[in-house]
Amino acid sequence: MSKCLIVVDYQNDFVDGTLGFPGAELLEDGIVIKINEYRSRSDTIIYTFDTHYDDYLNTLEGKNLPVKHCLQDTDGHRLYGKVADTLKATDKVFHKNTFGSDELFLYLKKHKFDKIELVGLVSNICVTANAVLAKTAQPETLVIVDSSLTASFDSELHDAALKVLKGLQIEVV
Repeated sequence: MSKCLIVVDYQNDFVDGTLGFPGAELLEDGIVIKINEYRSRSDTIIYTFDTHYDDYLNTLEGKNLPVKHCLQDTDGHRLYGKVADTLKATDKVFHKNTFGSDELFLYLKKHKFDKIELVGLVSNICVTANAVLAKTAQPETLVIVDSSLTASFDSELHDAALKVLKGLQIEVV
């Protein structure tokens, strides 16, 4: 049975940087444990990186969220804490300049899994976007979001996102 873990944007700027929020750091140990579980079975591990450039404030996202974050080659762009130590050269990495990764979608269209699980940040934005892309790429695959290993700066939006994911037949555990 082939399984895939997608670690979404667990980057410094979303944990304790420019868009960080209380509680995001609490996900660290659980995400590391989850990564190690997948790695022990030789399952596929994918990391997404929110990736922006100096022109960020001129983009549509930058106009709607005028806070520079996850600029390539900055500390804020790097994976947070112990999660950074889990990244291996054999893992798949997707840099994305928007909420969902089109490259991740194309990868998932070509590489079928029996189960795809997502963890990371932010639940109501990038986690939701990439979970929907995974479900779209593989509609017959079990797609899971671990609600204990994702969070948001807004608890109401977090709860709403989890409800929407369930409505899209994405399992929330």
